[in-house]
Amino acid sequence: MIQNTIAHPEIVGRDKWLTARKTLLEHEKELTKQRDRINAERRRLPMIKLEKEYAFEGSNGSAKLVDLFEGRTQLIIYHFMFAPEWEKGCMGCTGFVNSLGDLSMLNQRDTTFALVSRAPFPKLEAYRTLKGWALPWYSSFGSDFNYDFHVTLDETIAPTEYNYRDKAELERLNGPNVIQGESHGLSVFFRLGDEVFHTYSTYARGVESLTDAYSLLDLTPYGRQEDFEDSPPGYPQKPTYG
Repeated sequence: MIQNTIAHPEIVGRDKWLTARKTLLEHEKELTKQRDRINAERRRLPMIKLEKEYAFEGSNGSAKLVDLFEGRTQLIIYHFMFAPEWEKGCMGCTGFVNSLGDLSMLNQRDTTFALVSRAPFPKLEAYRTLKGWALPWYSSFGSDFNYDFHVTLDETIAPTEYNYRDKAELERLNGPNVIQGESHGLSVFFRLGDEVFHTYSTYARGVESLTDAYSLLDLTPYGRQEDFEDSPPGYPQKPTYG
């Protein structure tokens, strides 16, 4: 007899389980098709030509945004939270980068992946060495890059905008305590010769694609164990991203 000492799914016979599993399978297929439709829509987004020159510093010294492509056509940037005054990077961002697997397929598909943060490059390089990462990491210190892509919010420099909502919209949703300072996100760029175009950016939960851990946890009874989830009473949960 199993002792009911922890919260767990209902225990049933195989026939009842199989009926429930087949119902879930249909919903999973619907989700897969919906994800395919959204991906197709994303591939058809128009793009914006970037007229401003942004200055970066990386392992090979000074760089422009076009240099971050490393000769490839597509560039994905993870906006890693690391403010100039911080001595170490954001723990959540660190967790995401730690969970990244083999990205060689990106290069094979004409795509480069890089990290960008506001902290001066020596701080980034020291932290990257500490973590044993080989990913290219660039400092945008002194440029408008983080502000223009809305991952550093400072009303003294630029109007507040986060996840495509202005300050008024954010206050209606979240009250007066609108996020300020560093945030993370993913931005995608496309290159035609020396011209660079912005195609896509995503923020908040949009960066979850960086880690396989969430997808694997979603397969388990307890899920991600975060408090935004709709889980049965008694299942372990903690603050989201906590």
